[in-house]
Amino acid sequence: MAQVGLMIEGQWGLNWERWRNLLQAAEDYGFQCLFRSDHYTIGPPDEDSLETFISLTYAADHTKRIEFGTLVAPTTFRQPVLTARMGAQIDDLSGGRFILGLGTGWHEREHRQFGIPFYDIPTRYEMLEDALEITTRLYKSAEPVTYHGGHFSLNEAVLLPRPLRAGGPPIMIGGNGMKKTMPLAAKYASEWNAVYITVNEYRERAVHLNNLLAQNERDPASFKKSLMTQCIIGKDDAEVKAKLAGEKQPADKLLDWNIIAGTPSQIVEQIGRYSDAGCQRFMLMWKDQTDFAGLELLAKDVLPQVQS
Repeated sequence: MAQVGLMIEGQWGLNWERWRNLLQAAEDYGFQCLFRSDHYTIGPPDEDSLETFISLTYAADHTKRIEFGTLVAPTTFRQPVLTARMGAQIDDLSGGRFILGLGTGWHEREHRQFGIPFYDIPTRYEMLEDALEITTRLYKSAEPVTYHGGHFSLNEAVLLPRPLRAGGPPIMIGGNGMKKTMPLAAKYASEWNAVYITVNEYRERAVHLNNLLAQNERDPASFKKSLMTQCIIGKDDAEVKAKLAGEKQPADKLLDWNIIAGTPSQIVEQIGRYSDAGCQRFMLMWKDQTDFAGLELLAKDVLPQVQS
């Protein structure tokens, strides 16, 4: 059994009407969580995109049950202290339901378009590690914190008000990299999120992560493993085929990305295989933000069979 939620690509036309409806559907239909990306745009073409942390503040005040968060917030976009402060206060407002997903950032066009420096990969990983050090120290210490990093620093800084949740909101790190991303997750995070990988790749990385956690003297039982991948569901094979045909990418290429697609029984089977490989939470990327009939089908015919 697993936790099953939704993931919304905020840069693909997300506006306030859609966001309100999606939050309500996640609450009403029994999904465990709703996460969203943190992007300005991924065009062309450029589409509507609500500012991530403002939309999550709304989520904190307009939902009662679901967990929610960033999948993931690039450290290139904001000073780590700003992100940490916003995350802690959104978590407090929600009663402890916010997850702070952090990452390096990857989409060069949006950085250039909005005047945000886009550094090489080693530099972006250095920035992420600085951000993780700063965030975890501010969350865990009620005393002033000093930290001198290569890109971000603190000097006698203290986070006030103190987070209501001990240690602050959980940190999640997303990505499949075994040499850089996963070691950072094992050291700093409470959750690791894989993206578009096969069941066998997931199983391999789950074992690798458990070894990394042991090296950091952390209990794997206290750590969550999750997966983000697109979901396409249809009531029968014909509807599934029609939805795949309606995608921008050819169906065979789309399926090569290891999406979860099929009828309800096929979706249950696919989720079960990833669960057996170690996945505990699924963020199913829902591309059509207005397809509430599909969400209802997913909730009615899949969630009762797979969700703990």
